[in-house]
Amino acid sequence: MRTLVIGDIHGGLRALHQIMERAKVTTNDTLIFLGDYVDGWSQSPQVLDFIIDLKTKQNCICIRGNHDDLLLEWLDESKENLLWYKHGGEATVNAYDLVSTATKQEHIAFLKSLENYHLDDKRRLYVHAGFTNINGVNFEYFPGQFYWDRTLWETALALDDRMKTDHPFYPKRFTLYEEIYIGHTPVTRIGETTPVQKANVWNIDTGAAFKGSLTILDVDTKEFWQSEPLHQLYFDEKGRN
Repeated sequence: MRTLVIGDIHGGLRALHQIMERAKVTTNDTLIFLGDYVDGWSQSPQVLDFIIDLKTKQNCICIRGNHDDLLLEWLDESKENLLWYKHGGEATVNAYDLVSTATKQEHIAFLKSLENYHLDDKRRLYVHAGFTNINGVNFEYFPGQFYWDRTLWETALALDDRMKTDHPFYPKRFTLYEEIYIGHTPVTRIGETTPVQKANVWNIDTGAAFKGSLTILDVDTKEFWQSEPLHQLYFDEKGRN
């Protein structure tokens, strides 16, 4: 009965299958998806189909990512966004050419059901990007920060490892939770390919949208499993630049 957290998938269903197999996931495991299920590789609709079906078989907690919110705007409101189109949305738009109206409605319902964050009984917080309110997620004025913010991760990277939690300059946000699990900002940007811990923040986005791998991590043991790099699994696609 493990709790397993999964990083940003970005339409890479083949990678999702790989990590499920490599981690030997069973129906007894709780799966926490950190969002960004779509945009990048060609199987965004199939990723949503897979997770929707998986939720009927085991406990899955699905967090909202910024790319998921952008897809919802396009599917539900026909809202055009050229910037989104250039950052992974093009592959998603093309993939939905082959999706039925009924399936699109199922996907809209799923995207609307996504959670902004999840806090478990051990004070471990799971959120796609971060939060800005120094009093915690319950006091966040702007919900979009949960799936757009980068300041939480940037602060964690800049923090002096020697600073104690009772130091007056220590970020109060970090003291509110035992651990914080995020995605959104690939660790490949700092030259890493595996999950990175800074302070009590764990970044699980290992660059699956680009040339990195998809990661699943056991939050209790910190053991993790990774897929092959996505550009190798989708060798005939360009992915995101």
